[in-house]
Amino acid sequence: MQKPDDPIEQARAMMAQGDPKHAAELLGAALQAGRGGVLTRLALGRALIAAGDSEGALSVLRDAQSFAPGIADAALALGEALLAAGHLPTAIGEYQRAVRLEPTLVSAHYALGCAWLDAGEAERAIEILSAPVLSQSELAEAAAGKIAEAEAMRTAARAAPGFVRHLFDQFAPDYDRRMLDDLSYRAPLLLKDLARMTICAEPRSLAILDLGCGTGLAGTIFADLAHRLDGIDLSPRMIEKARARAIYNSLSVGDLEDLSASDGPRYDLILAADTLVYLGDLSRALASAAARLVPGGFFLFTVEKKPDGGGYECGPKRRYRHSEAYLREAAESAGFDVMGLLACSPRSEANVPVEGFAVALCVAVTGL
Repeated sequence: MQKPDDPIEQARAMMAQGDPKHAAELLGAALQAGRGGVLTRLALGRALIAAGDSEGALSVLRDAQSFAPGIADAALALGEALLAAGHLPTAIGEYQRAVRLEPTLVSAHYALGCAWLDAGEAERAIEILSAPVLSQSELAEAAAGKIAEAEAMRTAARAAPGFVRHLFDQFAPDYDRRMLDDLSYRAPLLLKDLARMTICAEPRSLAILDLGCGTGLAGTIFADLAHRLDGIDLSPRMIEKARARAIYNSLSVGDLEDLSASDGPRYDLILAADTLVYLGDLSRALASAAARLVPGGFFLFTVEKKPDGGGYECGPKRRYRHSEAYLREAAESAGFDVMGLLACSPRSEANVPVEGFAVALCVAVTGL
């Protein structure tokens, strides 16, 4: 039986009343007074998460884990704090550890399935959320709802933003070496050649936006043409790497399909080197780019080639392929003129060149 003045029970009552801040203060005071151990730290960590202090929660829960490395709920709580702080890959690792420590811990299975869904990994999410430990639990209905979300993701017309963010956050530390050495990445150089063929521009004369800028590989190739160079990417860790190059005027974390919703500057040139491969339906991306280009402005990008027929398809690497006919139709619908569409190989896979296109579009100027 809990004592009437048990700080954990008092904190739970405060949490139930929507007051996590005072719950955290109560639990913190108890620890400072030498009252409480691992369970108090876990409760404090969760109260801090609910109060919006994810960094404070991480400190407390890492401390709790050092006291009790073999307790599943400690791993689960640390995963919750990591997720709240935006560290999805490491949160997944802690959820997996919680499941290994206690295979029947329903909340850990559910958290792991939801995290894989946030990462855009529909198949893994479905596998975990369909497990008997969940389907026969009080979280069965919630798990079924998440499974429905994952099923819809499998047939979506673009890769889930969470999947792309998770993928490139993981690759960021070693991205340049992987791309240049392992994959013979040459999309930015191909676009620079295409720019020379289609755009008459003096050095330092263009306002340029780099979509899916990654670590800044395309930015370095086009910096000589830019009097302003901005970048946008879904991955915060890639943005950190790009910022370290010190070549961009502005860098932001965002989705390239949402450009038209912004009141930002207009550009003479927008780039998307090996970025649109994570979109099937390009209509929103093209419309967003057109909205941010000056009249007569250019959109240069690379895509992978659909082997036959029209339209687009999702390939085995979860990268979309587009047909030439689809690209031309989509460009026209978005108000672009096709100024160049060249067969090329933007990168290699297993030392085999990947077939693709380098495309130059120009915003159609009407009324002339």
